[in-house]
Amino acid sequence: MNVDVDLAALREYLAAEGLDGYLIDDDASDSDQRYVSGFTAPDPYQTLVTQDGVHLLVSGLEYGRASADANAASVTRRAAYDYQQLVGEYGQYEGKIRTLAAFLGDHEVASVAVPRNFPTGTADGLREDGLTVTVEREGIVTDIRATKTDWEVDQIRASQRANEAAMATAEELIATADVEDGILVHDGEALTSERVTEEIEVTLLRHGCALDETIVACGADGADPHDRGSGPLESDELIVIDIFPRDKETGYFADMTRTFARGDPGEEARRRYEVTRRAYQAALETVAAGVTGAEVHDTVCDVIEAAGYETLRSDPTTETGFIHSTGHGVGLDVHEQPSVSPSGGELKPGHVISIEPGIYDPAVGGVRIEDLVVVTADGYENLTEYRIGLEPTAGGRQ
Repeated sequence: MNVDVDLAALREYLAAEGLDGYLIDDDASDSDQRYVSGFTAPDPYQTLVTQDGVHLLVSGLEYGRASADANAASVTRRAAYDYQQLVGEYGQYEGKIRTLAAFLGDHEVASVAVPRNFPTGTADGLREDGLTVTVEREGIVTDIRATKTDWEVDQIRASQRANEAAMATAEELIATADVEDGILVHDGEALTSERVTEEIEVTLLRHGCALDETIVACGADGADPHDRGSGPLESDELIVIDIFPRDKETGYFADMTRTFARGDPGEEARRRYEVTRRAYQAALETVAAGVTGAEVHDTVCDVIEAAGYETLRSDPTTETGFIHSTGHGVGLDVHEQPSVSPSGGELKPGHVISIEPGIYDPAVGGVRIEDLVVVTADGYENLTEYRIGLEPTAGGRQ
């Protein structure tokens, strides 16, 4: 990973607390691990941050790749500490602890900070071996990750291009389907949420991305923001499509939502769509460095409440209206810092955030519009190049 990682804030914390290093014990599914090490592996490995650099402890299987790819001052094999012999003599757990303690000793580390999700067993074993282990409670690495480098923004932009291709595939299926008895039909069969999802996934794979799940939710299903949707898509109903793929090589996510209706969903549904679109635009106009995520969220609530719909701000118990936050950070995780919500803090240049207001009611359906933007000193750059419109068209990406 080609990120120029700036860990100055983490090293300042270590110095202030009198700690020798910061230790992560996880596989690359932990985004902090991937970010700090610049390396990915399916099995756990250890990343140590000290004042003089980043140091990795890996299996022999991963040593060559880690030496070539990692953002590290040094990479060490477990075999350097007779790991297999220690496991054979003391067992898997104790062998690991003794190996890790020796690795830390080689780097003159007697005290470490660890992230909040650090394995309890590893922490206890190191303590029993005489090391000081302190939990770093604030999530400093996660905060560092929130501000993206230009390279990271480029990776997210590339993921969003793949996302747009997938959305265009979905929109074209809806736009070109026949309508029979209120059901969308494609190639002689009902066009289902599952079929559209499959075509989305195939398109993403062809663009080097993948996703575990997506949302293609029609009618009342779309009134639940996290309902994945199922069954035939219907005409004259709102259809919410939310796609959040991850690039298989770089690990960076994208995120985008569009709402379509094939036919006439009714006057109220169209009104909700226009209110959501106004709220989305108002939010974008508010985004800038120095503004808080809470202020952006309040702007959305102002528009939606003024139109006569509930929000969680106006009624914390409401189950209809605007029932989620305005947005979230996107990067190596699809949901990360910063937050665009009632608790959202100051936005800074390099923050990549979603803007996704919505209005929901099972009696009408759901509406959500979502773009991905990067905060700049005087506003934002929209990383999304996809039209907004309720009526689906073939080639909607343009």
